[in-house]
Amino acid sequence: MNAIAFTDVSRTYGDVLAVDGLNLTVEAGRTVALLGPNGAGKSTSINMLLGLLRPTRGRIEVFGRSPDEAVARGEVGAMLQEGELIPELTVRELVDFVRRLYPRPLDLDEILKMADLTDLVKRRADKLSGGQSQRVRFAMAIAGAPKLLVLDEPTAAMDVESRLRFWESMRAYAAGGRTVLFATHYLEEADESSDRVIVIARGRVVADGTAAQIKAGAGGQTVRFTLGGQASAGLDALPGVTAVEILAGTATLSTADPDATVAALYRGTSLEIRDLRIAGADLEDAFLALTKES
Repeated sequence: MNAIAFTDVSRTYGDVLAVDGLNLTVEAGRTVALLGPNGAGKSTSINMLLGLLRPTRGRIEVFGRSPDEAVARGEVGAMLQEGELIPELTVRELVDFVRRLYPRPLDLDEILKMADLTDLVKRRADKLSGGQSQRVRFAMAIAGAPKLLVLDEPTAAMDVESRLRFWESMRAYAAGGRTVLFATHYLEEADESSDRVIVIARGRVVADGTAAQIKAGAGGQTVRFTLGGQASAGLDALPGVTAVEILAGTATLSTADPDATVAALYRGTSLEIRDLRIAGADLEDAFLALTKES
């Protein structure tokens, strides 16, 4: 059974089409990153998945049920960008209060340990930093041991160390065969912490696959070398080259055929080539290319 199924789902706000005939399925047990520029429809799709919004057209199923039914059965946990914590409660009181709302919650100490909150259990919610508050929201999201965990920009306001610890906790939670869907603007998080990446733009899926597949689908590689004060004329005419960027004395050539480009650099130009590096497209390159095309 699929954990998530969107079938021809659209959502409009007046004359604005936020989600446009979205079709996608997510198998149970997968960790999926949802990427897209601002206004692409990510948050709208997540809110419909959680039953917080109704689609204008189409059908959404969570483990074969409607979102409302899945949420009522405690099968879904969510960590959203918005939502205030109860300021008068301590971290322990807040997390314990939430876990008691579910039929089969995780053990309280297990939740606190997984969310890296053990040292903060006595601190009131209104005394937490932004990153600490995010960790509490994560603890609340996993409190009911949901089969599907939905995270919308989960590491916002976290420093680098906190982000690393958070993803360790998320991977530990997912390791039990649970399904995780997370939206993020940090592309390295999608690259490192998901086994599938879905890119949406203008409310439609524009790419779907592993991070490696999407990077490969972006096409081409880069040839980078130190140009210094040498003339750059003619670099755009080299075999395979599709774009040239000169920045701070370094030339970066986007190319569909790096072997032919490098051979022409050495044999067909009088340039002194130093610090030559060849690299494949990264996820950021692929993301920018895909969203620009759409």
